[in-house]
Amino acid sequence: MTLFVIGLVLLVVGYYTYGRFVEKVLGPDDRETPAVKNYDGVDFMPLPHWKNMLIQLLNIAGIGPVIGVIAGIKFGAIVFILIPIGNIIGGATHDFISGMASLRNRGSNLPAFVRSNLGVAPYRFFSVFMVFLLLLVVTVFINVPASLIDKSFNPEPSAFWYAVVTIFLYYIAATMFPVDKIIGRFYPIFGALLLIGSGALLVSLIMAGIKDPSILVESEAFVRNKATYLQTNPLIPCLFVTIACGILSGFHATQSPIIARTMKTERQARSSFYGMMVVEGIIAMVWAGAALAIYNRFPEFWNEKEVASLIRITTYFLGSKLGTVTIIAVVILAITSGDTAMRSMRLSLAEIIKLDQKPFQNRLLLCIPLIALVAALLAWSNVDNESFNKLWRYFAWANQALAVFTLGSGIIWLYSQKKAGWISAIPCLFYCFIVLSFIFWTSKDHGGPAGLGLDLHVSYAIAAVISVAFVAWCFGRGISRGRAGNAIAESSEPEQASDEKSAE
Repeated sequence: MTLFVIGLVLLVVGYYTYGRFVEKVLGPDDRETPAVKNYDGVDFMPLPHWKNMLIQLLNIAGIGPVIGVIAGIKFGAIVFILIPIGNIIGGATHDFISGMASLRNRGSNLPAFVRSNLGVAPYRFFSVFMVFLLLLVVTVFINVPASLIDKSFNPEPSAFWYAVVTIFLYYIAATMFPVDKIIGRFYPIFGALLLIGSGALLVSLIMAGIKDPSILVESEAFVRNKATYLQTNPLIPCLFVTIACGILSGFHATQSPIIARTMKTERQARSSFYGMMVVEGIIAMVWAGAALAIYNRFPEFWNEKEVASLIRITTYFLGSKLGTVTIIAVVILAITSGDTAMRSMRLSLAEIIKLDQKPFQNRLLLCIPLIALVAALLAWSNVDNESFNKLWRYFAWANQALAVFTLGSGIIWLYSQKKAGWISAIPCLFYCFIVLSFIFWTSKDHGGPAGLGLDLHVSYAIAAVISVAFVAWCFGRGISRGRAGNAIAESSEPEQASDEKSAE
């Protein structure tokens, strides 16, 4: 119980301390935002601040802070400390940097940020990689809510494919229409359901913890199960690949430009980007605590699928009626990330090929191939359970790899302006190590996606060397750019003085 409470306090304190420091480094000011400067009535338009915050929260808080932490708590109660520390130093900082970079560059999408900082060759690879990840996100975020709907309400016959089609049609509509018509209109309702469901679970969990603090402490049965689990799932790197959205998620940087194009002022950036990631961390803490309680009370549920555990958690803590509201809230979490993932694909591809998105036919032109690709992935992922498991594993790994590109670009971007690029370098170094060590270590024998299957300690050593080299390269590139900028400014001063003298 103590670790759980400390974790929640760390998140709140972190927002008002480290969050303010990061804000000071990034320096949001009163300059004109893309929503005002580039208004087009489709993707660029000012929206109320409260609505932007809800949109950002629902965009980034997919099923990761629920499904991910239900699996992640199996690594132990240490998760209650790792979530807030990683969130404050890593995830929220990552989201803030990507959001500010978009605000400062005409609301551009993530590939443009990578190109301007890492270069053309990384940009080309990254663009393909990002579209691949977003395709996985859309597919996963159709599968999981459809499965939840089907299993929670047990219709006869199965309603799974009906739910899949309905959700997919909604995604298409949300992708095609102006941001204020569907996303801006329905997200306040979705947000209310999310806050009610998450708040109810938090209150119920705290009340249960007050009555019996042991439910949030590892039981003997939990410790035995954890020991077996860690034999095939080492804490590093597996924990940080399993729990993405509560700690750090590369997917979030693909979502930041959506509200960077609807913000009235940069002064709203900390609460919108950094703050909403902190809220997601709180959601992750709540579900991690509830999952620990369930695994303590019912050790026989340890090997169940995470979706089944989710249903048990809501029924146990909230009963059938309020539990149903909470399950609906989780379905909303998935759907409101999937729709904007598909929208982000459209916006990024349009930016890459320079296709104006104001005409409806241009938006349709880009959506048709995306619809076909997602439909193919949906069909494949539901051939059997193993197909979906493979899809999820690749999604989790690719998600963190995306964050490394964003954070590396952040190092260069900040140092080129003579700002404290180490705020991006710290999480970049750590997550580069996590991603590389996972690739070098994992294999089908370990139950993961295809990897090299090397010895774990050998994987650590190779990953550490490459990670340090990459971050050092980003440091050097950023500093040299900063010096070049100074040299240009200094060389222009005599010309400016001469021009002023001539004018006199």
